[in-house]
Amino acid sequence: MDLARKILFAIEECPDPWGPRELEIENYSDELVSYHIKLLFEAGLIEAEDCSSCGPGGYSWDAGTLTWAGHEFIEAARDNTRWEKTKKAVFEKGGGLVFEALKNALIEGVKASVLG
Repeated sequence: MDLARKILFAIEECPDPWGPRELEIENYSDELVSYHIKLLFEAGLIEAEDCSSCGPGGYSWDAGTLTWAGHEFIEAARDNTRWEKTKKAVFEKGGGLVFEALKNALIEGVKASVLG
């Protein structure tokens, strides 16, 4: 989940309106970053392209831009305290870190702080 969050922040910071395409995240292999880009695409948080057949590199996904849902998620996940607290709560209650549960808990936390 932390790598997914880092990828979303890197995409958000990219000045290119088409997204960063080839994305490097410090301390993570290109293959692991590529796999998480695919997961974020499947979750509907980013635009991405499967480039596995584009060259000799094998498995490869390039990041595009954030979707509307991606922007909402990153806003809810921006605060480090909220992120860590929500991640811990979801993990403890569910026995594992399920992305949908984390996303929903983050968004509910933002709603509660705004409305309450």
